[in-house]
Amino acid sequence: MSQQPTFKQLEKAQQGDSFDWEAVKKQVKYDDNGLIPAIAQQFDSKEVLMMAWMNEAALQETLETGRVCYWSRSRQSYWRKGEESGQIQLLKDLRFDCDGDAILLLVDQTGPACHTGRKSCFYTAIHDHQAEILTNPIIDPEALYKK
Repeated sequence: MSQQPTFKQLEKAQQGDSFDWEAVKKQVKYDDNGLIPAIAQQFDSKEVLMMAWMNEAALQETLETGRVCYWSRSRQSYWRKGEESGQIQLLKDLRFDCDGDAILLLVDQTGPACHTGRKSCFYTAIHDHQAEILTNPIIDPEALYKK
């Protein structure tokens, strides 16, 4: 496609079509704080691991290095997954949703993704008005973060 593709134009594309990343990234929809939600999913098991935020620089670093980088809203700084715990995320594939306002990261997660020591942050399910804990930590959080 010769013009700058919009996500609306990408909707009409067919399997196998490709578009220049530099043109597509100008269409990514960040919120008013310059952030976009990013869902991390284990590439082989398809287990949803966590949700965090990326800004344009974190997205670019992730694509350049292959190691997932997020923007921490609480710390107001970059957060390279695993820099404290050693439990890193290696990028296998990065996808946008249909309108360019959410990212799906297919990753190879080393150990737990959650600060609680669980593989996934999504371990609380609601059934019959009860919150049920689905998994136990695989690593003690005290051992993960030795500060």
